[in-house]
Amino acid sequence: MTDYKKDLIAYRLERARESLRDAEILFDNGGSPASVVNRAYYSIFYATLALLVTAETEPSKHSGAISKFDELFVKRGEFPKEMSQIIHRAFDMRQAGDYQKSITLTREQAFETLGSAKEFLKRVTGKISNG
Repeated sequence: MTDYKKDLIAYRLERARESLRDAEILFDNGGSPASVVNRAYYSIFYATLALLVTAETEPSKHSGAISKFDELFVKRGEFPKEMSQIIHRAFDMRQAGDYQKSITLTREQAFETLGSAKEFLKRVTGKISNG
């Protein structure tokens, strides 16, 4: 793997950790559930982008990153189906919280998404570390 790719993976994992920390701070300090979900989702998204570098692909859209994750890592058995469910649910929740005026996310949904993001980042980081 080239130094550029290693640096890109490290950068994206740091963005994932940063977004997760932001989500935790928001949650712990009474931030809106939509904001917590947004930052938790971005943690998952950046972790996904880091992982996709290892597969020599770089989708330009969120939906492309999610479908490539499913195709290259879930369907091939490198991650369980639950990982796909985590990313899809977080994406849907973020979309609802950011764009749907009639949806109000709850603190429980934010807590669930935050926990899922922690698990997702842990598993992706482990996979990248172990090759």
